[in-house]
Amino acid sequence: MSLKENQGPHNGPYIKPEPEEQRIAPLTQSSSWQAAQSQLPVTVVKPEPIDTTRLPAGSGPATALKPDPYALPPAPQVPAALVKTQEDISKALVISPRSLYKVHATVGDIQYTPEGALEEGMNMVKALKASIKQINLGSKMRQGVWQEEIKNLLSQGSPTTMIAVCGATGAGKSSILNAILDDNIVPTSGMRACTAVVTEISYHTKKTIDGDVSFLTEQEWRDELSVLLDDLVDEDGNLKRSTDLRSDAGVAWSKVHAVYPSISQEQIIRMSIDQIIARDQKIAKLLGTTKRISSPDSKTFAKEISKYIDSKDQKRGDKKDKKKDKDKKKDKERDDGPAYWPLIRQVQVRCNSKALSTGAILVDLPGVADANAARNNIAKDYMKKCDCVWILAPITRAVDDKTARDLMGDAFKMQLMMDGNYDANAITFIATKCDDISCSEVVRALNLDDDPELEGYEDDIDQCKTGTVEWKQKKSEAESAANDVNEQLKHSRAILQELQEHLAALEKGEPFEPMLTAKKGTGKPTASRSSSKADCDSDPASGSEVETDEEDADGNESPKGKKRKNKHGDKARPSKKMRGSSMARSDDRMAVDDDDDDEFAVEDELVFSDSDEDMDKPDDDKGESDSDSDSDSGSEKESEKDEEEEEVTVESLKARIEEVKQAIKDGRVQLSEFRQQRKDAVDMLATLKKKQNEAQRKKNAFCSLKRSEYSRDVLKEDFRTGLKDLDDAEQEQKNPDTFDPSVNIRDYSAIDLPVFTCSARDYVRIKGQVRGDGDPTCFTKVDDTGIPALQDWCHQLTISSRSRAARNFLTHLNTFAKAIRAFLQGIGEVTEEDRLAMKEQWESDLAEEHDAWNGYAASSDSGSHVYDDPWDGLHTMKQTKVGPDGKPVGITPRLVEEFGDVVDNCVQELQDRFKDGLEERCQVGASNAAAAALDTSDTFAASMHWATYRATLRRHGSWRQDLNVELSNPFTRQIASSWSKVFESDLFSAFEIATTEVVKRLLTDIEATAAIGLKERAKGQGELCLEEARVALRKMLDVVSEAMNTQQKEISRCLSPHVQSQLADGYNRAMDERGRGSVARQKAVFHNHIAQVKNYVFTGAADVIMGRLSSAAEAVGQALNESLEELARKIEVSIAVLWEGVRDDPEQAKTRAEVVETVSEILNQVELWKGAEGMSRALLASTNDEDVEMVPA
Repeated sequence: MSLKENQGPHNGPYIKPEPEEQRIAPLTQSSSWQAAQSQLPVTVVKPEPIDTTRLPAGSGPATALKPDPYALPPAPQVPAALVKTQEDISKALVISPRSLYKVHATVGDIQYTPEGALEEGMNMVKALKASIKQINLGSKMRQGVWQEEIKNLLSQGSPTTMIAVCGATGAGKSSILNAILDDNIVPTSGMRACTAVVTEISYHTKKTIDGDVSFLTEQEWRDELSVLLDDLVDEDGNLKRSTDLRSDAGVAWSKVHAVYPSISQEQIIRMSIDQIIARDQKIAKLLGTTKRISSPDSKTFAKEISKYIDSKDQKRGDKKDKKKDKDKKKDKERDDGPAYWPLIRQVQVRCNSKALSTGAILVDLPGVADANAARNNIAKDYMKKCDCVWILAPITRAVDDKTARDLMGDAFKMQLMMDGNYDANAITFIATKCDDISCSEVVRALNLDDDPELEGYEDDIDQCKTGTVEWKQKKSEAESAANDVNEQLKHSRAILQELQEHLAALEKGEPFEPMLTAKKGTGKPTASRSSSKADCDSDPASGSEVETDEEDADGNESPKGKKRKNKHGDKARPSKKMRGSSMARSDDRMAVDDDDDDEFAVEDELVFSDSDEDMDKPDDDKGESDSDSDSDSGSEKESEKDEEEEEVTVESLKARIEEVKQAIKDGRVQLSEFRQQRKDAVDMLATLKKKQNEAQRKKNAFCSLKRSEYSRDVLKEDFRTGLKDLDDAEQEQKNPDTFDPSVNIRDYSAIDLPVFTCSARDYVRIKGQVRGDGDPTCFTKVDDTGIPALQDWCHQLTISSRSRAARNFLTHLNTFAKAIRAFLQGIGEVTEEDRLAMKEQWESDLAEEHDAWNGYAASSDSGSHVYDDPWDGLHTMKQTKVGPDGKPVGITPRLVEEFGDVVDNCVQELQDRFKDGLEERCQVGASNAAAAALDTSDTFAASMHWATYRATLRRHGSWRQDLNVELSNPFTRQIASSWSKVFESDLFSAFEIATTEVVKRLLTDIEATAAIGLKERAKGQGELCLEEARVALRKMLDVVSEAMNTQQKEISRCLSPHVQSQLADGYNRAMDERGRGSVARQKAVFHNHIAQVKNYVFTGAADVIMGRLSSAAEAVGQALNESLEELARKIEVSIAVLWEGVRDDPEQAKTRAEVVETVSEILNQVELWKGAEGMSRALLASTNDEDVEMVPA
């Protein structure tokens, strides 16, 4: 039925649609429900489209028109005959609250995780919300307070832990992050944008990789352009040389030219900033925007994000895949366009990485100072917000004795201490590039020569080396023998060819002059014989032409010495492809000589009988070789025999031919044996090489792990030393007469800095994360790379926050559910007179009660119920009761007044603690900073190139080094330790005690004024109320403490900006100096300016810090007042059970009983989850105790 029909006179009773409800189930076993169920089949009823032009039901026929797409979905149709009352229909459409959460019988049934506890807790809150919709809540105050409670509970989610990843350029941050994520997500381009832009990486459940690339605003880009243009010109307005990209001018030009490639250097120095920005409207429109990227995998994501982070030069270098002219043209147009990397201010990436699944957020902070102030500010903001700090450095530096102290400068350490992060819980040190190892240096430095394990690896390597030498000798001998046999075979084939030619000439009666077989000193080789011999020794790879004196194809004798094409055909000279194929099929892979193939071809061609099996065998002599063999003297003996004979006959030639053939056959057998020997040697050498590499890799891993073990100890001790240095410096200045450096103010041995030693390169190689990256060079086990331990550390860092959040949530839910049950159960039989007496004395409001709040049974046609704007009309109708003196009376006014006094005392106490702990230290720090200012400034100026000093002045002291920080360091060093102590202490313990006492006094007074019949109930309700107040107070203090921590981090960082603003006039006056000698004058001007204002600057800084701390205390007081006012109302709602009577009809009483049952079950489930959490915590503690030596240090 349509919405209009619902508004008719009860022809179709209104049914409020519940979009979040997924199925229909009965709340109670009502007769109307059972009757409807027995008659109706279970079917899906298609909702009727809403028609806004249809007349109300009963007013006339309805005409079907186009449905309104924006109208609410109508209620399902129910036959009117089956509808007894509106209450029956409401019950039919309400989801059973018990179906929203799982019911566990015992603690052992629960697989506890903080996320699981939060998820089930949320479902229980939804069940509570659904349950109390069905009951009359009574007062407006209860409705508002409970709605706020449910809203707060449902708004809680899993907490996140922000980890700042810091490290110098080249520390391997991007590689480590990609290894942790198990994907190549973080850009590893060599561009400055990749090292200067903050990249935040967080988790999401989607399978895609999403990214947001945010760009500088127009004003931020204008500010940077102003600085960059100043870097491009000298003091005379002339263009600086910008070919050196490392210079200030080179950096400036690379950025400007990347964004505006069509503007030349000569043009840009004559243009205003407005003209430059107006030059490219595409760039102007991009400023201040955010580009969103969503990709199914990291490869696609890298391609998409490279459009923004890659430089023009990188794009131009990627041309090898461009084949079509039109593609090249498009690429050229793209390359000539602007690059966007100088405009990026931040990159946020979300991925489905297991390491981040428990709430860790990794923030890759810039490795070097950047010219852009906006990016620097973002990095500083992240340092304020971060919960943990990871410091990365190559392990090659970690072997130095004072590495940790050098890597964390004084300013950085002091800031961490003031933030409360300079402790083993907040700082993690990661030594990278552990696969970069020199075993000899490590063995010598750590005295590992006598280590048995190392000796075993070295013995294996030595054995492999010895075996390699032996087998190389065997290989050489086999090659040499084979080479000798091969040479003899060549000679024998030449003799065979000559004997065969001689035999043929003799049979034909033709004259023949032997060359090789002639008697010594009598044979005169002719040109044709020389040619024939040359043919025997020629290289087949030189071509297909050979010298021969045979007849040509026409039967004519070729001119002597003339080359002509080979006419032997494919049989005589197989193609290179055929020869290669034959070689591939051969088991003997050693090549002997390229002539072998041709010789056998010629030899096969001269065979007169198929009986010579040796001549028809597949050629075993293919390939080339440089080996030797023992000579075969058979052919020479045959030659000598011929020389001794005075007459050559056909029979003697044939006999000699057979002898030569047998010699060739024997030689080939020998050659095959030598080849096999060489093959065996080559195979053994490969095996030895593999074994040696494996042994060397094990040795590398052993040395690397030993170095890592040593480095961890060094870094831990350096961290303790650095902390002690800061403490001692503070104590010496605070008590110079009584300071004793041998006395430790804390137990430094208990401070255990977490240190990880990692090899991201070997990890991704072992995992195959990057194709074509080769085999690992050091580690063969994934765990030895240190990356899995670092991934687990991401989860460990979030355990405390996740567990605390789940524990607080369950406690909050428990107290809220108890308050609901107490209200629903009532207080039993109490006289109306006693109720009214309690109400008259303690109720604070005279608000009217409306039937519209009496649950679903009294819902109006607008569908209002307890959660539809419960405060509507409350403030206009509320009348606060006042006493005879005209002051408000009741629980809430009393608590608000007394809480106000407690808050005032808290604010005053905070201000006193700040003053006592920091004011004197700030004054001493200001004096120290002023005294050291001139020396600090002069040393700073002398430590750098004049151009860099000018660039620093142009940027008001903040460039590659920050002069403002250097000037502030004496001040910060003086207050760092005291600051840390002030804010590490419990600032709100006295406030918590005082607030609790106020609540206790109130409850005591209420119990004292209760009638005899109410006293016991008042006591029990008071205990429940006190528990609820403590939970709310604890949660309130967590929020306030976090706010105070944020404020103190902000204030502790105000010193350097204050100094910069106070010295701005000096920076500008120094930059006004131009011409010859301007550098010296700039230094002098700035020196004189500091001398004039140093006392004022740092004294003013102390006043600013103390003033901001006082304001922070007042802001905390205001926040506490607002929270405590809400707590006062909550307490009154809880106590109001004592005077609120039951005004329900019988059906409402039945509903109350059912809701009580549901709430009781929820309380039981909460207790089970709390028990499971305790078991999980105990199991984790016992596991840590057992494996304490295995926990990463």
